[in-house]
Amino acid sequence: MKTNSANKSLEEVHGSVATATGKKGWKRILAFLGPAYLVSVGYMDPGNWATDIAGGSQFGYSLLWVLLMSNIMALLLQSLCSRLGIVRGVDLAQASRETYPQFVNFVLWVLAEIAIAACDLAEVIGMAIGLNLLFGLPIFWGVCITVLDSFILLFLINKGIRKMEAFIVSLIFIIGLSFFLEMFFAKPDLAEVAAGLVPSIPNNAALYIAIGIIGATVMPHNLYLHSSLVQTRKITHTKKGIRRALKFNFIDSAIALNLAFFVNAAILILAASVFYKNGLYEVADINDAHELLHGLLGTQWAPILFAVALIAAGQSSTLTGTLAGQIVMEGYLNLRIQPWVRRLATRLIAIVPALITVAYYGEHGLGELLVLSQVVLSLQLGFAMIPLIHFVSDKKKMKGYAIKWPMRIASWLITIVIVALNAQLVIDEVSKFMSEVANPVYIWISVVPLIAGAGILLIYISVHPVLLKRKEFNKSHTPHIQIDLSELETLKRYKNIAIALDFSSADRKSIASAVQLGKTEAQYTLIHSVESPGALVYGSSINDLETESDQALLEVYASQMREQGYEVMTQLGYGSPKKSLPKIINEGNYDLLILGAHGHTFFKDLIFGTTVDSVRHKVTIPVFIA
Repeated sequence: MKTNSANKSLEEVHGSVATATGKKGWKRILAFLGPAYLVSVGYMDPGNWATDIAGGSQFGYSLLWVLLMSNIMALLLQSLCSRLGIVRGVDLAQASRETYPQFVNFVLWVLAEIAIAACDLAEVIGMAIGLNLLFGLPIFWGVCITVLDSFILLFLINKGIRKMEAFIVSLIFIIGLSFFLEMFFAKPDLAEVAAGLVPSIPNNAALYIAIGIIGATVMPHNLYLHSSLVQTRKITHTKKGIRRALKFNFIDSAIALNLAFFVNAAILILAASVFYKNGLYEVADINDAHELLHGLLGTQWAPILFAVALIAAGQSSTLTGTLAGQIVMEGYLNLRIQPWVRRLATRLIAIVPALITVAYYGEHGLGELLVLSQVVLSLQLGFAMIPLIHFVSDKKKMKGYAIKWPMRIASWLITIVIVALNAQLVIDEVSKFMSEVANPVYIWISVVPLIAGAGILLIYISVHPVLLKRKEFNKSHTPHIQIDLSELETLKRYKNIAIALDFSSADRKSIASAVQLGKTEAQYTLIHSVESPGALVYGSSINDLETESDQALLEVYASQMREQGYEVMTQLGYGSPKKSLPKIINEGNYDLLILGAHGHTFFKDLIFGTTVDSVRHKVTIPVFIA
């Protein structure tokens, strides 16, 4: 676990795909195509299947317009994400960290993680059901086996982003082909399909399904993902280069998301033409849908194609969910953990509720859990959409590529519609729950404060960027004050400089800052605190592998500096840097301490403050924060 100071989203593949040199015509366009396909798989994951099947079986073709509207919303929002990543070179989470206070970013990160967990829950259930349908594997064991696919991402990311994109496109091809054949077997009434594009909401149950469809289509983690993936393309940051990148990424999004729309529409049309038409209005379960397809369509291939497409959808979506998790953690917290730890943690969080549901409610409870997961996703949308619109509307930071008023108005209208629908759903569900329980006071104590807090947060993230811009405007118009510096003493030359290192990419900046201040005349001491459990207990008496490794790394740094003419020593501290660093500094004869801008702990930093804040109050010499 370490902080990431490189400020590059998905650093291992950042700028790894060339788009300009030696590429012309279709080759240049194809170089840009790819990021939106990784995003689009989130629009056809098993969660979509559950809401589409529920909508088609209960209300026929009448909610088809919701899919079309969701697709238009998605195209607009994903184009905003790609614009943010291309122009500013940051993803949505990084832009939020630059704009909002630390506590607000922490809450936004938690909400983003909940959305990713809800999405991953859908993938777990979908994969398990697909394995059950195709091979007869029990759902319980299918859920457990989904842990293993965590390592496919690690293999693909090491092979490069283009290999991952090719793998995802192949899965999309399998899904699309399967449903094309399913539609051939179903033979839907095209006139009734067209009528389903006329907006209508039959009742409150349809509203619940409609919001689930929106949540399943326009997913919050995709907004973070797309703003990062477009940065895998190496572009020239000239007017021509940026315009070309914006144009080709829009084409990429339009093709990929329209393919996703046709897949979703095919699922809903299949459910409407096969189940609704035969009076089976309560088919909201993927298992039931699979079992009924054979009898109603009269071919054994229909359920097989359904199961194959389900496995492909679950597998493709789970890979992109992992990338989104890495992006939001690095972006909001400036913190990175090992990819396999990240993947395993996300997957385990999703597996637990799935196993509990199977154990207590049986396999048929998974269908309701799938729809619920998509409603949870929809409830998170406002917290990602509002900051995104603010960021791409900022004329100063977007350097002439801010969105124009028509797109700005359309973006805000979409956000208002989604937030209003979610608010209506929350009010309806809470009112229904209160009428069913004997003592609603517990709901007032537990649920209502959470709803109120969410409302306050939405208002805050909406107005904070506006107030921040006004503050910056007033600050820039503050009159300049003349200061007489003639009586100040000559700056002291530092002779003995201590440099605190944490073996992250921030070390380079810390060492560079130190040698700029001390030149070759100063003496430097490289300091690192060993934080292993043994070091915390035994202090300097410890002699474990981590201590030896840390000492060796310090010596590598020191030898490199000595070769360049600097006088360098090394020293290890033991235990928490907040305690060991001040002790070393105050006992030594140092003139200056160089610290990186962030510590490398996690929850302790969030709760008790960073290492920088703690150390600078305990040392008696100046502290330079690199």
